[in-house]
Amino acid sequence: MLVLDAGAFLAVERGDRDVVALVKRERLAGRSPVTSGGVVAQVWRGGRGRQATVARMLAGVDVTAIDDGLGRRAGTLLARAGQSDVIDATVVCLAVDGDDILTSDPGDLRALAHAAGIHVDLIAV
Repeated sequence: MLVLDAGAFLAVERGDRDVVALVKRERLAGRSPVTSGGVVAQVWRGGRGRQATVARMLAGVDVTAIDDGLGRRAGTLLARAGQSDVIDATVVCLAVDGDDILTSDPGDLRALAHAAGIHVDLIAV
């Protein structure tokens, strides 16, 4: 599975063809990339077509709400890792062993994945 953090969306908005290709590959394989609603909040600014590329990308992404369960898992992970970025923690909580995470912040996500006890490939964008 491909998990997207805010950096992936911002890279697409900048026209990063490598990120677009990775997302397209996932969709062609019959899988939808995933992200959290918190990531959407980080990247969405809306307004009269300024974010058309982000909107198109979101149309093919499964967005998971930060509900009570995900919130508690993320909070517990933050405590274990000694970190404070809730959105990064939700991204890692969506991943399982063997997943890929597109991120502009591999250092923090690596520490969170280690604290979560999962092995993921962090793809820097």
